[in-house]
Amino acid sequence: MSNFTISVNEFFLMGYSDTCELQILYSLLFVLIYSASLMGNLFIVIITTIDRRLHTPMYFFLRNLSIVDACFISVTVPQASINSLMNSRAISVTGCAAQIFLMIFMAYVEFTLLTVMACDRYVAICQPLLYPVIMSPQVCMQMTLTCLFTGILYAGFHTGYTFQLSFCKSNVIHQFFCDIPSLLKISCSETFSNTLSLFGSVLVIGISCFAIIIASYIRIFSTVLRFPVKEDQRKAFSTCVPHIIVVSLFLISSSYVHLQPPSDSGSLKDIIISIFYSIVPPFLNPIIYSLRNKQIKEAARIAMKRMFFVRNKV
Repeated sequence: MSNFTISVNEFFLMGYSDTCELQILYSLLFVLIYSASLMGNLFIVIITTIDRRLHTPMYFFLRNLSIVDACFISVTVPQASINSLMNSRAISVTGCAAQIFLMIFMAYVEFTLLTVMACDRYVAICQPLLYPVIMSPQVCMQMTLTCLFTGILYAGFHTGYTFQLSFCKSNVIHQFFCDIPSLLKISCSETFSNTLSLFGSVLVIGISCFAIIIASYIRIFSTVLRFPVKEDQRKAFSTCVPHIIVVSLFLISSSYVHLQPPSDSGSLKDIIISIFYSIVPPFLNPIIYSLRNKQIKEAARIAMKRMFFVRNKV
């Protein structure tokens, strides 16, 4: 194989479809989803910032999650849609490395933030008297910065470890964006250690975070079910159910993509699953949290009234 090793200067990504008409249709559809996701997440960021009643740890983490979601979907969809519309699928090695780093970083921060949000709900419901002390602004900021810093280390390790490989079998990536499983498939180097490190780290982090989330909600539900007033139970459940839905969707889809052997990647099924964890969660998160959260809807209603009043006054 070493006699056939070539220097790969760029990769070629797959499009959404091999048919030109479907390519354009899917590109426009994903552009609409991207725009809606961007506006939805920006809406949550603005509402939780301007309304002082929402300056609590819960909405602080939700605001950060919305920022991450907006960045997460921006890493893949704009470039893939532009490439499809212009029929240009090439991406440089540097661009591919940057995309992989940002994807891993955003996915890591998203999942760890979801874990922190589960802990926040546990303290709020199970330890309400100690909540202001345990979840102080300083603690919230430290937890967020920890997610960001460890995410940089995690993404940097896997990105660097992947791009030390040689690529000579092909420079066609069977995805609409760069990801590690697809790159491992086209590498002519020994990829067992890369596969093992990716599998192990995803498994360890995934199981650890998921265990914390499950433990938090077991305690939450056991506490909520002891509430004497049904209305209090309903309010507590209404803040937890959206979080559980988001965690389940993100964890199942991302685990499927990253825990399968590289030899099995490259199918249409993998592209569809990748859409579920790279596009669907950032799109659904603001919808789920906004529609099921009365405080956000009330804050939005008040903000709209103020804008209407100011406009009429002018």
